[in-house]
Amino acid sequence: MTFDMKTGVTVSSPDEALLARLRTGDQAAYEELVRSEGRHLLAVARRLLRNEEDAQDAVQQAFLSAFRALPSFHGQSRLTTWLHRIVTNAALMKLRTRGRQPEDSIEDLLPTYLEDGHHVEQFSEWALPAEARLLRRETRAHVRAAIDSLPQSYRTVLLLRDIEEMSTEETARTLGVTPNTVKIRLHRARQALLKLLKPTMARPCAGHRVMN
Repeated sequence: MTFDMKTGVTVSSPDEALLARLRTGDQAAYEELVRSEGRHLLAVARRLLRNEEDAQDAVQQAFLSAFRALPSFHGQSRLTTWLHRIVTNAALMKLRTRGRQPEDSIEDLLPTYLEDGHHVEQFSEWALPAEARLLRRETRAHVRAAIDSLPQSYRTVLLLRDIEEMSTEETARTLGVTPNTVKIRLHRARQALLKLLKPTMARPCAGHRVMN
């Protein structure tokens, strides 16, 4: 426990100290938060929206929403985690307001099967984001392009589960769908992504784990 001279409040962590300053309306604290978290939040919004202007708007809206909601934030999670959820919701709201357009089918991107039920293609075991070789510098562009080519509903689930590391239940709540829908979309998105990435995979093997 330490005594924060700027706020006159006893705090137990730097996160609490910053939150206490924010609640007093400390302008420097606002600027510190935007400076330290803005880049990361913009990256999250870019992944979901794939449009720079929309991503920047989503981040600005997220910060405004967060600042307005500070009185109701009781530190039940880290401040950065809370902001992450807010910008994710802001980005998803922008996706919804773009209007519902016909979505491309994912069927053509899925693996094909032999008569005995085995994949025609041979895949490496799925472990994104833990599979470091998918994230090597020389393959990141291929991964990003492959993810971007997925239909939006599948791409969004993949990003939330495998990149943002949300749980199945949290993803379902965020998207307003059932956990089973999340599992099905994630499984199909992973299958499609593996097929798209097959040319860049360094060590193909026969095993392939399905949905969590």
